[in-house]
Amino acid sequence: MMLNVPKDQEKSYAEGKILQSVGDGIGIVTFNNPEKRNAMSLDMWEGLGLALIELRDDPGVRVVVLVGAGDKAFVSGADISQFEKTRHNAEASEEYSKRSAAQRALLADYPKPTIACIRGFCLGGGMQVAMLADIRLAADDSQFGIPAAKLGIAYGYDGLRNLVTLVGPSWARLIMYTGMRIGSAEAQRIGLVDRVLPDAELWDATLEIARAISGNAPLAIKAAKITIAQVLKDPDDRDFDAVKAIGSACMDSEDFREGRRAFMEKRKPVFKGK
Repeated sequence: MMLNVPKDQEKSYAEGKILQSVGDGIGIVTFNNPEKRNAMSLDMWEGLGLALIELRDDPGVRVVVLVGAGDKAFVSGADISQFEKTRHNAEASEEYSKRSAAQRALLADYPKPTIACIRGFCLGGGMQVAMLADIRLAADDSQFGIPAAKLGIAYGYDGLRNLVTLVGPSWARLIMYTGMRIGSAEAQRIGLVDRVLPDAELWDATLEIARAISGNAPLAIKAAKITIAQVLKDPDDRDFDAVKAIGSACMDSEDFREGRRAFMEKRKPVFKGK
């Protein structure tokens, strides 16, 4: 169930280390640094941001899939060979974090559904990317971990908040204090990933879910995404006006009328996102 996207329609960023393509309402962003197990450089973070903005602003794209090139890794972490130059002390590390923070914030507040398709290693910064996605699907031989303690790195508030939200504080401590790696079955058991599949079936299963999302009403999905985000906030920070506004937009939309008509006429609805 591959997406048939001609090579000349594939866009590239960060000197080819971030690839982006679109087909069937699905945007695909590929981390393409397989010789370094898709380790993320600053250029790749910035390229990721450009690819995500383009897909965000493309009205034909309903869902975005993040995937690593090759079968060895989703993203194996930050490119440590850059650290002597970019993260050698607190000041440099602060600058590094600032330059990659914009892309993490973009993914955290992304208005369209996102799916991380994970095979092989998903470590450190790769875990940050995966945890920012709405849905995580993993191959049965994937490995997960955050080796920050083995490198003397503080992982950061947002990454740890996402980890604690998914797996709870005790597992977050175990993962962070030991730097241990866990397999897919354990990752699913503790809530880090949502579904585990044999490696050969992972991509087709990912596209099947992406197509199901792409065929549904975009405003209804946006309403779910906005409302779930508010549920996860501290009570004092919740924006109930945003929840009410998207609810009203759904009920007044052409898509709501189309959904009702299609149901009564026993046909598949054709949603336009308005």
